[in-house]
Amino acid sequence: MSVNKVIVIGNLGANPQVRTLPNSGQNVANFSLATTARFKDRNGEQQKRTEWHRVVAFGKLADTCQQFLSKGRQVYIEGRLTTRQYEAKDGSGTRYWTEIVALQMRMLGNLANGKAPKAEASDDIPF
Repeated sequence: MSVNKVIVIGNLGANPQVRTLPNSGQNVANFSLATTARFKDRNGEQQKRTEWHRVVAFGKLADTCQQFLSKGRQVYIEGRLTTRQYEAKDGSGTRYWTEIVALQMRMLGNLANGKAPKAEASDDIPF
């Protein structure tokens, strides 16, 4: 048995970028999410460390992200990790791209426009 599941709660770094896949016509949303850990170092001083996560959503979930998410919005994302590889344009070797494929999204925090859908889940992942 194996499990590939990730849950993050953080804030959007920018508005989602949405495009349509050429073969299927399905929408895909890409956005970055920041999570911040606060801790005390060896000297007892408060520190904070921010991690940035790439998130991708497909189909209806991508449409919901486009409609309701914006920079700074706090969200809960549940999904799976995936890593892709590609060759660098300058020919310097293989690069890797790790992202969270969102399967569920829930908006948290204050509502900017007073309306929000229920948690959205997606079964439309193209791979």
